[in-house]
Amino acid sequence: MAEPAPEKIDLKTRIFQIIFESDTPAAKAFDVVLVLLIFFSVAIIMLDSVQAYHQRYGTFFYYTEWVITLLFTLELALRIYCLEKPRLYLKSFFGIIDMLAVIPTWLALIVPGAQTLVVLRLLRTLRLFRVLEMTALVGQGQLLLRALGRSRGQILLFLFSVLMLVIVFSSIMYLIEPDEAGFTSIPRSIYWGIVTLTTVGYGDISPVTPLGQFIAMMIMLSGYSIIALPAGVFSVEVIRALRDEQYSDEACPGCGAHQHEHDALFCKYCGTWLDEEDPKPDSPTRYARKKRLGRKNSLL
Repeated sequence: MAEPAPEKIDLKTRIFQIIFESDTPAAKAFDVVLVLLIFFSVAIIMLDSVQAYHQRYGTFFYYTEWVITLLFTLELALRIYCLEKPRLYLKSFFGIIDMLAVIPTWLALIVPGAQTLVVLRLLRTLRLFRVLEMTALVGQGQLLLRALGRSRGQILLFLFSVLMLVIVFSSIMYLIEPDEAGFTSIPRSIYWGIVTLTTVGYGDISPVTPLGQFIAMMIMLSGYSIIALPAGVFSVEVIRALRDEQYSDEACPGCGAHQHEHDALFCKYCGTWLDEEDPKPDSPTRYARKKRLGRKNSLL
């Protein structure tokens, strides 16, 4: 008996598999070409901003950019065509980035004075997050944001303290330093104080009196120790966030201890069965397998 012939894939499904997926040779080839186009486009934009290159190769840059824009426009049209709900895609983060990759060039052609928006084409580099499957890093970024939110109180207090310190020392410098040294006003002195505290040292303003130089030396030495404080606070919150993700908030019914791993069956301190709603089974190994299977099915 002959095997039934496989169903033919329609055009929209085929385009979707090539553009939005990466598990076929055609899809992988599409991703490679798209990455090369993005890098080439960004290189063209950067080189065109150099005046010498613009005067010599401006025409080549112009037509090359239009070819790339037409290809990106075609790609965007195909993405919209193969989706069942294109409006949701256009409202998403990557949909907005895809539109910003082509809209500035078209606006520069239609609307006078829109040439300044052409620099938005550099946002094409963000498309690499999708092509190179960097979206898996978004979860790690959210972890850092949670750590930053937890430490915002300490960081704001630190910034406020540093600002008060800079204002006080900058005001003193304004009083003791002559105008020839560059301390012509308190805001100008605050600028010098921030540059000195961060140990950048532009050198456009510098004290000339011995007392001013001593104060500047103290500010620079303080900068090395002060700037390290928020990094330590943030690191502690990152470690705490990682620990919270690793351990559950389930308390042991025997000793009340916390910080058990999500797959833990017994308390690591007293050995008590952790699931107080379910009696201890005869085979914990079989129960653990069933528990993991149930969690997997709930995720699906």
